[in-house]
Amino acid sequence: MTDERDPSFIKAFEDLTFLKREELRPVRLMLELTKAEMLQREAGIRSTIVVFGSARIKEPALARVQLEAAHRLRDQRPGNPAAERAVAVAERMVKNAVYYDMAREFARIVSTSCQADGRCDYVIVTGGGPGIMEAANRGADDVGAKTIGLNIVLPLEQRPNPYITRGLGFNFHYFAIRKMHFMLRAKALVAFPGGFGTIDELFEALTLVQTGKVAHLPVVLVGRAFWEKAIDVPHFVDSGLIAPEDVHLFRYAETAQEAWRHIVDYYAEFGED
Repeated sequence: MTDERDPSFIKAFEDLTFLKREELRPVRLMLELTKAEMLQREAGIRSTIVVFGSARIKEPALARVQLEAAHRLRDQRPGNPAAERAVAVAERMVKNAVYYDMAREFARIVSTSCQADGRCDYVIVTGGGPGIMEAANRGADDVGAKTIGLNIVLPLEQRPNPYITRGLGFNFHYFAIRKMHFMLRAKALVAFPGGFGTIDELFEALTLVQTGKVAHLPVVLVGRAFWEKAIDVPHFVDSGLIAPEDVHLFRYAETAQEAWRHIVDYYAEFGED
């Protein structure tokens, strides 16, 4: 005899076990797309600037603390290869920490310029985690502006940073839907040095622009020396794998002000849709 404790008796939209079934994946995809879309619309978010970059880059003070810790460990283990490598990596991370400050400054500049008088244009959106993501959300928060975090369930790195605006921090299960939300309102993409995740998001965006799947938008790579070493674009061209004009899909910047200037100049020349 069926009673109220029987799983079949639970209303479908209240039955989490049912919603997690394999056959319900299309419904879950739709829910992930719809929830973030509705809440952003209700918050008045009209357009965004996407900021990507490494979750591992620390603010300068913390990077220096970690370098000191690596030195102490090496002193305790003289000649140990792992300890020597840890010092070398920590030294590079101290140098990379400049990008944390740069991302924070960039977000302050954009948010101050574009969120005046209650407008929600060019709202900074990140992956919601630590490192460069934290820095960009933090810069917007510094000036009291709205800022969005699109977190995703991962084994590591994905705790929401404390600078995401309340009500605009989302948690995704599906990478595909998260990537859609990065691009749906994007008016520009700014990529700081990063690893696999940053490269993945960058190439995804460049492909969408190249193929016309999204409206053309400025893509700015911060730190030319890093990007030219990480991605040999001339090799793609020389190998006939991309068209020569594809190298113009992005621009380089060395400062927060230069990154913002590229975006401003782009829209001054081409206008907005």
